[in-house]
Amino acid sequence: MKTNAIAYSAEAVPIRKRSWLQRLKNNRMLLFMCLPAVVFFLIFAYLPMPGVYLAFIKYNYSQGIFRSPFVGFDNFRFLVLNGDLWRLTFNTVAYNLAFILLGNVLQITVAIFLNELRKKWFKKVAQTLMFLPYFISAVLIGLIAYNILSYDYGLLNQVLRDFGLEPVKTYSNGAIWPFIIVLTYLWQTTGYGSIVYFAAIMGLDHEIVEASEIDGANAFQRIIYIVLPWLKPTFIILLLFSLGGILRGNFGLFYNLVGANNTALYATTDIIETYVFRSLMTNFNFSMGSAVSLYQSVFGFFVVMTANWLVKKVSPDNSLF
Repeated sequence: MKTNAIAYSAEAVPIRKRSWLQRLKNNRMLLFMCLPAVVFFLIFAYLPMPGVYLAFIKYNYSQGIFRSPFVGFDNFRFLVLNGDLWRLTFNTVAYNLAFILLGNVLQITVAIFLNELRKKWFKKVAQTLMFLPYFISAVLIGLIAYNILSYDYGLLNQVLRDFGLEPVKTYSNGAIWPFIIVLTYLWQTTGYGSIVYFAAIMGLDHEIVEASEIDGANAFQRIIYIVLPWLKPTFIILLLFSLGGILRGNFGLFYNLVGANNTALYATTDIIETYVFRSLMTNFNFSMGSAVSLYQSVFGFFVVMTANWLVKKVSPDNSLF
């Protein structure tokens, strides 16, 4: 035993000295697989970071970024004028919270229903049909919405007229548009988003499910006590990732559904992206756009850090770091 201990300690010392090199060698294939992602983020996320300086200058094409005059926070001023910053921030955050929370709930529900289907052919057909709306462009979605909701030519008002009812002025009624926008977003993205949760369910140990069936658990009990706890880490990770972009609106969806110049709907449908687009149409300036992007990034950073801190307090194993 003493001889073996000496031999073991003699071998252990050099391994400890070159442990990180040994790990690097042992995991070289995994590191090689990660290399494209590392290069991507290095080029498109880290190298452009000095460009943040653009938000604090009055950009001049002939002078370039670092020779243009420094103006401090003047580029942020157009967001604050007339109290627009609060309205735009509230609308953008409210819509994204609805998208994130309702979207994830629906995606989990769809994934569970798909998992409970026993007919494989029906499961594949259902997945395909729910996946298709994701590939429909926002332009086409806006066109479909206009043909349904238009006051003069829309299908909805035509049906109402046929029944002797008063047509609805949808594009001048701001109160109903939050529901229309949220429902449209959920219709377009639920099928696509459910794939992640469905893949997570596929990783569940089926022996656990079979054991619960033997013990007499019905489908509802299996979902509550086995499937949902299994999906909890996936939900938390996706939630934290989504919160990072909580101040970045879906410009394509809003612009094509509502437009950028419908003043009657500004109060309930105007988000940061549509406001910036409208503001810079006549006076385009790289610096103002960069200032808005910086504001969104900083806001998202603090939201993610706060949310991760709360998750770490409640469930440390599921936090990002």
